Amino acid sequence: MADFALPALFALFIWWFSTGAILWLDGLPARTYRISMAGATLVLAAALWGLSASSADASVLGAYCAFSCGLLAWAWQEMAFLMGYATGPSRAPCPAEATGWRRFTLALRAILYHELAILVGAVAVVAVTWGQPNQVGTWTYLLIWGMRQSAKLNVFLGARNLNENFLPPHLRYLGSFFLRRPMNLLFPFAVTLATLLTALLFHLALAPGATDFQAAGFTFLGTLAALATLEHWFLVLPIPAEALWKWGLRSRAAPKPAQPDIHPARFRAGTAPAA
Repeated sequence: MADFALPALFALFIWWFSTGAILWLDGLPARTYRISMAGATLVLAAALWGLSASSADASVLGAYCAFSCGLLAWAWQEMAFLMGYATGPSRAPCPAEATGWRRFTLALRAILYHELAILVGAVAVVAVTWGQPNQVGTWTYLLIWGMRQSAKLNVFLGARNLNENFLPPHLRYLGSFFLRRPMNLLFPFAVTLATLLTALLFHLALAPGATDFQAAGFTFLGTLAALATLEHWFLVLPIPAEALWKWGLRSRAAPKPAQPDIHPARFRAGTAPAA
């Protein structure tokens, strides 16, 4: 049982912690973004190296390394987007009268650079692991990409919880492309496919003939798919997803105004403190 529980708990923790860390860094003053992105880029380079090095290692340790590196490669995409370095050629809110295809094209223009950056990242991840037995990192990146695309389409088409609180102030205009409604027609199909994929991945992890490497790798992917499915349900259920990352969102809290350091004993009768 530990062969499955430990990878599942590891995937759960790194998903939760990395998301909160990105939200916390994004909530810091904008002057810190260059340092954060420079650090994230170094981490990305290390992640690509780790993916390349672990791709030939079909062991449990290799699965852990590949999964972690795939997730770190994706983290760069999230930071570049949330910090405004890779968004789109348009930073204007959606006009109230825009509907249908026009609304879709405007939404695409708002995140086009982000989507292209994800594509370039996918090419890089596939390239450094091509033809090797350990593809856990590659599938980690691609799985997150697919699930994120589904979530984006669902908030675009309409959902109950749009999670606007995750958007920093400089990206709040993106909220104008979201629709608030109980559910959209895509959601049942998306969540059903996500659930079936989760079941398939766990079935492969628990298969009698699975090696330790396969059991760990498919458990990582199955847990990630389960978490992504849960994120989809957060879109329609009356459950605030931000409650999971309150600690990461604290950096966005407005600072309290400084209180003047006034001590009555310092002032003589009939005098006032200097302006």
